[in-house]
This record gives sequence, C-alpha cells and structure tokens, in this order.
Amino acid sequence: MCDVIFITKKREMMYEDYTIKPYISPDRDPNEVVKPVPKRNMEPLADGLLAGDIILLWRINFGTFTNETWYPKYFEYTYGIDGPSHLIQLLENGYAYEESAFASLDHLNSSQKKAILKKLGVKGLSKMKAADLDEALAKNLSEEELGQYFTVRGIALTRKGEETLANHQEIIDRHPKKKI
Repeated sequence: MCDVIFITKKREMMYEDYTIKPYISPDRDPNEVVKPVPKRNMEPLADGLLAGDIILLWRINFGTFTNETWYPKYFEYTYGIDGPSHLIQLLENGYAYEESAFASLDHLNSSQKKAILKKLGVKGLSKMKAADLDEALAKNLSEEELGQYFTVRGIALTRKGEETLANHQEIIDRHPKKKI
C-alpha cells in the first residue's frame, strides 16, 4: 500500500505544472513505469480541445470509427485522455455525430445483412451483392425497424469537426503513422 501511495504522489508531482492533468485509468497498474504524457499534449488549444481530441477526430475521419471501436493505449499514455469520455464530449459539442442505422450498414458484412433479410423472409439472398442487400433492407425496413437488428453505429465528423481537424494539421503530422 505504501508503494502505491508513493507512486501516486510521484505521478502527482510529475504533472504538478500541467494546466490540465493527464487521465490515468484506475485500472492501470500503479507499479507500471511509463513515460510522462508530453506537456504540449495537455495544453488546451484555442477551441478548448486537447491534442488527443484532434487525434480522435482524425481517427473518426477514416470512416471506420464506430460506437464499438476499441481505443488504443496511446490516447491515455501519449495524449492523456480517456478516449470514450472524450468521444462523448465531441459528440455533445457538435464535432461528430452518431450515424443512423442505414448509414451504419457499411459496418456490417454481407452475412450479417443476409441474416436480417432472412428473418424477414426475403428470397434470393445468395445471388445478392452488397448493394442489392442494402437496397433490400431499405425496401423492407424503416430506420427504426432496422435499428433493432444491430447496435453498431458509425461515428462521423460534422462540418465543425472537419474544420477543426483541418486547423490542427500539425498535431496529426507529429502523430506516429503506421508504415504500410
């Protein structure tokens, strides 16, 4: 217990001159040795966001981000934010929005779409391509009805989110990229 208190105090001292203190997950091992979150990542930007928020907007901009997306550790360890709670803030503040069920169909595979249509008694599914499946779903279900078949929803940027992302290219440029 004394070690935990010592480590907690040490972390508090490490961040005492930060304007905003980095998020440290309560599930993080207190004995884990980590590099401090860079101070520049915890300085509020002109619009009140943090560098981690910009990286979250950047990830959303790929078109693959959903309400079920897993958050890499770098949101906490490099950017000092709790990804899920910052996503909620971005949604509430109009930087992003949750897509409708129909707009989220691109996050389902053909088998999942066919399973929905099969429950509805639609025939000829084996011959249908992805576009045909989407068309059949639109023909047979309302937005509300479709939404009852799956919970995944895409997250997309609003115009405000796109503009904010464009205004902070320097943060994206310094974020490590995967080499493909």
